Amino acid sequence: MKKAVTLLMVLCLSMGALVGCGSKSTSSTGDAKKPAKDDKLTIYGIYKAGDQTWFIDEGNAAKDKTEELGGQFIYVDAKMNPEECLKAVDNAIANKADGIVICVPDQTMSQAVVDKCKAANIPVVSVDDALEVDGKKIAPWVGIDGYSIGQANGEWMANYMKTNNLVDDKEVGVMMLTMDTVSSCVPRTKGESDKFKEILPNFDAKRIYKADNDGTTDKGNSAATAVITAHPEIKKWMVMSANEESAMGAVRALETAGLDKNSCVIGLGAYLAKDEWNQGKNTCMKASCYFSADSIGGTSIQLLFDNIKNGKEIPMSTAVPATICTPENYKKVMGAAAK
Repeated sequence: MKKAVTLLMVLCLSMGALVGCGSKSTSSTGDAKKPAKDDKLTIYGIYKAGDQTWFIDEGNAAKDKTEELGGQFIYVDAKMNPEECLKAVDNAIANKADGIVICVPDQTMSQAVVDKCKAANIPVVSVDDALEVDGKKIAPWVGIDGYSIGQANGEWMANYMKTNNLVDDKEVGVMMLTMDTVSSCVPRTKGESDKFKEILPNFDAKRIYKADNDGTTDKGNSAATAVITAHPEIKKWMVMSANEESAMGAVRALETAGLDKNSCVIGLGAYLAKDEWNQGKNTCMKASCYFSADSIGGTSIQLLFDNIKNGKEIPMSTAVPATICTPENYKKVMGAAAK
């Protein structure tokens, strides 16, 4: 009798094990339940510098689009801190986020972010700065075509110098404010440099100066100030940059040095340039390549909703258009964003 009971227990345990194995999913993303089409989605927007105008505008656009589509949007400032960023991702996962849009403060953390989201079966879209490893995107990205936009800036600056007879002026120097640790910014300054040299191949290369910074106005100011101080022979600076904040930092540096009247700065984004122009300032910020934070923010959310609700695959790259604007045309080019 004892042997029979033992045999029966073994058979029951074996059957249970077989049932358990048979119920496991073969999917690498687990068994997370996909939201029903009428469920209210919660999307987290995690931005590397949430106190900057660009990310505030982008976040507001993402929030508006999320609410338009019936969801809830939670805005998070990563404070240019990788640890804060990873904590924000963990928090989004713990709070059962349905999707995440993110711009990381350090692209070396890309794999960690993607791994966390994949393990939690949460779709993630990178904005502005791609999530990438060795230059290859590992998650969908929404942003700008950096090289083409850089070329547009380089062309504008070269033509500005030709129009104003500055090409052969020995007091003229070109300053390139780079952001070499941010992959989305490297093509911008490369495009600027390539197009500028294409149009002005004989401009003295010794009068082209580069200064790297982190993309904040303060660091852009410091980088520009260092170059200006090191080259007192240059009285007229032509400045191109990798983003709007560093360009504005250069504007302030030139003002402090008393060189702004004969200098020229072109930005990227126009969201700070338009404030100068709205005040009627005779600023050395003469132009900026406008691309819409609203477009990037709204597009990132639409792609997430289409994926979560309808199973539509998110493209790996989605670029938004851009246009050069100046004090003469910015209101027409930017529309409501010019206010």
